[in-house]
Amino acid sequence: MGWQCRDIRPERRRMQGSRPSGTVYFADSAMSDQSPLVSVVIPNWNGARLLRPCLDSLRRQTYRPLEVIVVDGASQDGSQELVRREYPEARLVALPRNLGFAGNVNAGIRAARGEIIALLNNDATAEPDWIEQLVRGFDDPRVGSCASKMLLADRPGVLNAAGDFFGRNGLPGNRGVWEPDRGQYDASEEVFGACAGAVAYRRVMLDDIGLFDERLFYQCEDVDLAFRAQLAGYRCRYVPNARVYHRLSASGGGGLASYYCGRNFIWVLLKNTPAALLRRYWPRMLAAQVGLALHALWHIREPSARARLRGQARALRELPRILRARAEVQRRRRVSDTYIESMLA
Repeated sequence: MGWQCRDIRPERRRMQGSRPSGTVYFADSAMSDQSPLVSVVIPNWNGARLLRPCLDSLRRQTYRPLEVIVVDGASQDGSQELVRREYPEARLVALPRNLGFAGNVNAGIRAARGEIIALLNNDATAEPDWIEQLVRGFDDPRVGSCASKMLLADRPGVLNAAGDFFGRNGLPGNRGVWEPDRGQYDASEEVFGACAGAVAYRRVMLDDIGLFDERLFYQCEDVDLAFRAQLAGYRCRYVPNARVYHRLSASGGGGLASYYCGRNFIWVLLKNTPAALLRRYWPRMLAAQVGLALHALWHIREPSARARLRGQARALRELPRILRARAEVQRRRRVSDTYIESMLA
């Protein structure tokens, strides 16, 4: 989702020449000859003030066929009534309680009928050809997901994300975050993953690798899914012409985000990184985590800093659960260490 827990700008990388050993081709991943149905899932929790611009932008989409699904996590602000009253064309999935980003989105994916599943934050608006551009990105059956160009709603000349990266120090981030959009990310290319605030997934990929990990609850669920997709051999394509505008932290942030970033950075790293790469890069990874902890200690009077430290400590206590999850992920891996290393920043 639209998280920026740390601003790290990696060297931009392109895959050139032949693929490393371990490349997997998905001949049965081609979509139907006709325009595939796209299901757009919007997770919502007490976001009534945000929903109108988001849903209005989907009404203006040029692509058909399209279904819109709003998943509401037991909001108390009239969100469900607003959707029923003003957007009858949207399907409302009303949950009995808030399941976090991962759980709410998963409920929407299970209800969706499309061959392509798109996600859009309730605090984001899409340009009219957003879906059309994303669908064009699936022209290669190896592509399992397509990332959007995300810009700041209040500063549309500034990037929020141009796809995601995962560093060899074990820290994830959004490509181009806070940079002025001068065209430096206008080339379509392979990236590590996509920010779930504005993304499209091939359903057959989700059926293969599984949905978002609900144990993460909030923050980094998209990084975890992207890592699992890479391990299974699916590519992520960045589509610069698929543009959305994000109201940063309008639907989340603060101490809660800091806690889950502290916890989930460690979860995602240890769950997904191949053993050979852990052995090779563990000094960088440890230094990065220590650096985050020291930074939090320096700002210990701030609630978000204390929340990050609690999150890191919680991850260490959950190490047995992480290792059990890791065993399942690594058992399903299809690509080589060399390929995964080539995708790290």
